[in-house]
Amino acid sequence: MGKSSSEEKASKPKFFDGVKAEFRKISWPDRDMLLKQSVAVVGISIVLGGIIAVLDMVLQYAIDFLVK
Repeated sequence: MGKSSSEEKASKPKFFDGVKAEFRKISWPDRDMLLKQSVAVVGISIVLGGIIAVLDMVLQYAIDFLVK
């Protein structure tokens, strides 16, 4: 049925060894790349937020115009 406690204890170190091996494969960005990508994400978020706000105001105006 289930694993015995000794089998569970043996499988946990294997799992964490696998996690460590995968973390070694990750190519972490350098400081400059991280800064550029962060600025890009914040900038795009602000622009899209503005576009959504303008669309919301236009649609609200259109709905108010049609209802009244």
